[in-house]
Amino acid sequence: MAHIPYGYMIVDGKAFIDKEKAETVRRFFEFYISGQSLKAASDNAGLNIFHGSAGKMLRNKHYLGDDYYPAIITQEIFNKAEETRMSRANALGRIRELEHPQKPKAPTQFYSKPAPMKYSDPFEQAEYVYSLIESEETKVD
Repeated sequence: MAHIPYGYMIVDGKAFIDKEKAETVRRFFEFYISGQSLKAASDNAGLNIFHGSAGKMLRNKHYLGDDYYPAIITQEIFNKAEETRMSRANALGRIRELEHPQKPKAPTQFYSKPAPMKYSDPFEQAEYVYSLIESEETKVD
């Protein structure tokens, strides 16, 4: 069973807004945008949640509405909360961009020892031959 976001209720397989809880979600977003910390905003809105859960609520796009969930907040409020969150994270040094993103380099050359016939079954022989293949980092001379 999937988690139902706070502010919604499921009735006969359909999502509906729980008016009281939805108002709590709106207050939480507004308190956060107005400058309160995640924990203070959640406490003042009446949510008894931890910092990490509050951060997840701010990023939950279901609150914008989708095919299943009706909208609780506007795109403008969601964007403002995200902008505030990123600004605070940047100010605290929690956002770091890599200067040169490093991608792992896959070997492009492979070597194999000479493969004598060991098996009469072609599938077993193929498995044996494949086991002799080595990448260029472990080249056999």
